[in-house]
Amino acid sequence: MNRIRLLEADDAEALAAVVVRSREFLEPWEPVRPDHYFTVAGQSDVIADSLRRHAEGTLLPQVILDEAGAVVGRINLNNIVRGPFQSASVGYWLAQEAGGRGLATAAVAEIVRVAFTEEGLHRVEAGTIPENFRSQMVLRRNGFTQFGYAPRYLNIAGTWADHLLFQKLADD
Repeated sequence: MNRIRLLEADDAEALAAVVVRSREFLEPWEPVRPDHYFTVAGQSDVIADSLRRHAEGTLLPQVILDEAGAVVGRINLNNIVRGPFQSASVGYWLAQEAGGRGLATAAVAEIVRVAFTEEGLHRVEAGTIPENFRSQMVLRRNGFTQFGYAPRYLNIAGTWADHLLFQKLADD
């Protein structure tokens, strides 16, 4: 069974419920979100923007599904760049109650397969804050290797956070 599928407009209600339930759990690992983000309307806005960027070819927005097929997170190929680069970054989050079951590992494996076989990309990159050991384990289980350290890389939880950078190449 696939653990991911393309994001749909009808996912707004399920995603709003998941982000509300996991708000405190996700806060240390995510940008600061406005209250609107945690509503069905907010998730509808996020989905509309994601699907617009998907139509432009710069984003592959997916939802992560649990064993019963319920939406429990998101995974994206972000910043898809074509031409000689053929690269994207992967970002993902998973509901607190869905952790520890291999769902994130399976979702990353599937998005990497899609990146290399269906999208024809050469490289997938991911970054994590140094304290996010669980995410680093997911990446390493999927064959990503650390290639760099980026000081003050992204604004996470209200501060410019350092990141460990990982990559996987299609010909690895």
